[in-house]
Amino acid sequence: MTERRLIEMLADGGVHSGRDLGESLGISRAAIWKQLQKLEDRGISVESVRGRGYRIPGGLDLLSHARITGLLHGEVRGAISRVEVHDELASTNSYLMEQRHSSDFHGLVCLAERQIQGRGRRGRSWVSPYGRNLYLSIGWNFENGAAVVEGLSLAVGVAVRRAVVAATGSDACRLKWPNDILLGGKKLGGILVEMQGDPSDLCQLVIGVGLNVGMSGTDAAPIDQPWADVTEMGPVSRNRLTAGLLAQIIPLLAKFPATGFREYREEWQANDALRDQAVTLATPSRQIGGRAAGVADNGALQLEINGQVQEFSGGEISLRGAQ
Repeated sequence: MTERRLIEMLADGGVHSGRDLGESLGISRAAIWKQLQKLEDRGISVESVRGRGYRIPGGLDLLSHARITGLLHGEVRGAISRVEVHDELASTNSYLMEQRHSSDFHGLVCLAERQIQGRGRRGRSWVSPYGRNLYLSIGWNFENGAAVVEGLSLAVGVAVRRAVVAATGSDACRLKWPNDILLGGKKLGGILVEMQGDPSDLCQLVIGVGLNVGMSGTDAAPIDQPWADVTEMGPVSRNRLTAGLLAQIIPLLAKFPATGFREYREEWQANDALRDQAVTLATPSRQIGGRAAGVADNGALQLEINGQVQEFSGGEISLRGAQ
């Protein structure tokens, strides 16, 4: 708790003396120094200003349960069972999967300032520095089996894009099959939908969204692909962006069994980053070249190969622009 309080005091980006910090927290200056070392171990850069004190350069826009929930209205607020904001988790998706037997799993929202085992699609790691990006997961129950949620990750991509556009005023971000959000061809965010339960009856889904918001080059050093963040489109509040994401995603989840992906298909295709481009589809056993021809009503990728349009879906395939 002392560590979190220290972060909150330094989050304004201003210089705070060791004496003032110690008095506020009721600990010695030596103990303050030890706590600052712990922040560095978390990847939070703390600068020592000679003769004056300490600061976090640029400050941190910390997540606030009160601010997020205060921005939610009407049906969205009513459909959420609880919003949890954690300082650190292994993974927000993994945490919610562990909660799937709880009575309030349906509509449970989980956020974390930092993930230490963040995951992307196909088991890839998701770089998750403290207080810089958004790591959001939502638990949701669907009746009538897995077929009801075909194309859900693509529809969530549409919802995420809408929220980013509303928060920044820029419509520059695009979508890439099956679950990527891109800006200028670089990875801005991703969606990870995981399912447990009976494929023909009650399915419990965790819908995870990771968005780069204000990441530094140092934070991003482990990333092995071109990346972008939301602040490139304009300054944003992480709390307001979170509320905007929930305002788009929660109603989508509520009505998706009735509408399916079909309602979102046209908007997805209008923002398809690879539409009509030469692409390569990689499966576990082979690579297939063709022209990206959009997506089907169920979210399957449509690929034109030798003049014929074929459909592809499944978890172990990926798509990229032809080199």
